[in-house]
Amino acid sequence: MALTTEQRVHRAAVKLFAAKGFHGTGIRDLAQAAGISSASLYHYMGTKEDLLVGIMRECLDRLLLAARQTLDTMDEPADPADALSALVTLHVMAHAAQPDETRVVDNEVSALSRPARRRIVGLRDEYEDIWVTTIAKGVAAGVFDAPEPAVTRLALLEMCTGVARWYSPRGPLPLDRLAARYAQLALRMLGSPSPPGGKAAERAREVAAQVWRIRP
Repeated sequence: MALTTEQRVHRAAVKLFAAKGFHGTGIRDLAQAAGISSASLYHYMGTKEDLLVGIMRECLDRLLLAARQTLDTMDEPADPADALSALVTLHVMAHAAQPDETRVVDNEVSALSRPARRRIVGLRDEYEDIWVTTIAKGVAAGVFDAPEPAVTRLALLEMCTGVARWYSPRGPLPLDRLAARYAQLALRMLGSPSPPGGKAAERAREVAAQVWRIRP
């Protein structure tokens, strides 16, 4: 199915912002990549910042949706180790499936105006709060050993986010196995004796396949 003009503009912006940065991408670059004239570009994107905000919001909304869909299906009280395995699985699969989009979210926040930055950072904080709560529950239950939970959370997120920089579907390790390995590493970092996986991680793989259209 042919892409609409709006979709072509969006796709071009994702690739250019990821490769050249927001400030390094000109209107002429966007128009040329989308196959339209510079004069008509504003009709399809609003301002360049509107385009950047839309990319970031869509990416973060998907992460939030996937995390909530996965954790909401867990039995109560949820096992913190299972919940963390699910979050790691989702984060790894999202960054492997959409490396350009996630790179834009991670690298271009400083390019936003203050009001737009406040909205995007609010979404990012909302997502990270799910990690904060999960790790805190694990520490309270004696399942995790994290004397500095904030540092551990940031290290875990940075580790999982890095997949976007090097993962290739043509590599030797299938994405589901890669995500499982990362979940194992995460639990080791938290000093958890629990094995990774479980129904939550399986559900996370299913949700990721739906949200990011990952083929098995």
